[in-house]
Amino acid sequence: MTIPQRPRGLPGGLRWIVVTLFVVAAGALAARPLLRPNLTARQIRQQLLMELRPITLKNCTLRRFGSPNDGGYLMCENLLGSAKSAYSYGIGPTDDWGCEISQTYGLTVHQYDCFSPPAAACPSGRSIFHDECIGPRRAMIESRIFDTLKSQISKNGDAGRTLVVKIDVEGAELASLMATPDRVLDRIDQLAMEIHGADRWFLELVRKLKRTFHVVHLHFNNQACTVLKSSPLPAWAYQVLLVNKRIGVLDPTKPAPALPNPLDAPDYAQGHDCQVPGPIEE
Repeated sequence: MTIPQRPRGLPGGLRWIVVTLFVVAAGALAARPLLRPNLTARQIRQQLLMELRPITLKNCTLRRFGSPNDGGYLMCENLLGSAKSAYSYGIGPTDDWGCEISQTYGLTVHQYDCFSPPAAACPSGRSIFHDECIGPRRAMIESRIFDTLKSQISKNGDAGRTLVVKIDVEGAELASLMATPDRVLDRIDQLAMEIHGADRWFLELVRKLKRTFHVVHLHFNNQACTVLKSSPLPAWAYQVLLVNKRIGVLDPTKPAPALPNPLDAPDYAQGHDCQVPGPIEE
């Protein structure tokens, strides 16, 4: 995603004010119990980096889907064949990931974005656009509809089906996924997402997701490089590939993968990159 330099969409910057208040308030309730209050911000980021360490799977062949830069995600291409439907959250204005997944695997991709609709339907494949955003509960905010992941999946007749999901929603992932039951997450074979934060709430989110998924890949967004402020993380926004433990087979004989992966590319092609070199060590 493109890291916003200023609020966009609603007059007077209301878009990000409204969404941030909505997300933070709901996230604060959902993320309890808290971590130990005596942890410093840097200690929390260090714990987060350790939680984000990718592991090596025996049965994963990585391939890049979507855009060559911003909007591209690495996924295990050989583990996508069981998915029955695809969900893409955060579109505006193109959904290269969803269109490629749909075309390659013959899936319907449900596209969700209540701020920025796609400029056009997927030229190949099957796409259905929903003028809604993901949230921790159903709500109407500034005439925009928010609903839960569970509800949106159910409304499309996909409850209980195997899914592949991409989420890039500018921070709304926090409250939305904290409010999502594990049994719903367990229907997702692979979740590619961008996370927008590095505080205690996002550490809790990653730990929740790791109950269901392996962290298989990590890439930092070079539009959010803040090494001095976010150390030991090189940036406060980062993409992760999460593979369901139902299908991902750990390879205990292999070391943790080195970063960045050769398939990675800077989100901003002309910008200075900021990655963790080599495998992440304790």
